[in-house]
Amino acid sequence: MVHLRTRRPVHALAGLLLATALALTACSGADDSGGASSADAKAAAPEGAAGGGARKATAAPQLPAAHIIRTASLTVQVKSVGKALADARSTAETAGGYVGEENTTRDEEGHEETRVVLRVPVERYDAVLSELQGAGKLLEREAKAQDVTDQVVDVDSRVRSARASVARVRELMDQATRLSDVVELEGELSRRQADLEALLARQASLKDRTSLATITLALSERPVDAVARDDDPGFVDALAGGWDAFVTVLRWVVVVFGAVLPFAVALGLLVLGWVRVVRPRRRQAAGVRAGALPSARTEPEAASPEQPGGRD
Repeated sequence: MVHLRTRRPVHALAGLLLATALALTACSGADDSGGASSADAKAAAPEGAAGGGARKATAAPQLPAAHIIRTASLTVQVKSVGKALADARSTAETAGGYVGEENTTRDEEGHEETRVVLRVPVERYDAVLSELQGAGKLLEREAKAQDVTDQVVDVDSRVRSARASVARVRELMDQATRLSDVVELEGELSRRQADLEALLARQASLKDRTSLATITLALSERPVDAVARDDDPGFVDALAGGWDAFVTVLRWVVVVFGAVLPFAVALGLLVLGWVRVVRPRRRQAAGVRAGALPSARTEPEAASPEQPGGRD
């Protein structure tokens, strides 16, 4: 009996150890399978991660394209303004632009001066500018660039919002049943449409100014020999300058004489009329008055002797 009692605790202890061993084996198997699955996931991760990284790299938000207003002004001295103007017009049209404004004048010596405004695509701006300034002697150049990207983005966003607002008001008008609501919604719709049209006009202006660059070209011509004389003056130049000054003074004298001549003629006619007509008449009238005064004085003298006789 005692022997049987001592075996039972041994068998119970053995069973407990066996159960513990099986549990540990199951846990280790689960850990192994989990590790394998984690390893498999890690092995597969680079390919997926690489693809995800590539997608993120390609799907990253791009910055808006820069919108820049480019303007330039050139002053070029050429031999022939007409030819240079034709070449500038051809250059702008070949680049896909056009002539926006043109003004041509001629000075007293017959030299032409032209001011022309060219609009060219911004992609050809630098090329056209280089070609225009190479048409002659460059006297002055000024170029400006104004970044209006923020304005373009802001106006585009406001245009989208304004269009959505107009659409909402139209939907409310379709659903309105009372006349007062319809009238109020029509006024609101008119106001929002006016705001939308103003935004669209500003958007079109920005698009035109950023897509086409503005080049103001001033062309002038001077004789080549005159330029050479200015660079190296001599006796002949001084003599020519003196002659020009003399001719200029003489021209001004003639101009002044021509301006004064009508007044001088009128004054001479007045003096001639005074001497020939008015003055003789005044002298004749003065003589008549002088002859009439003595006769008036002699009449009392002739009557004075008779007075005493009359008293007698």
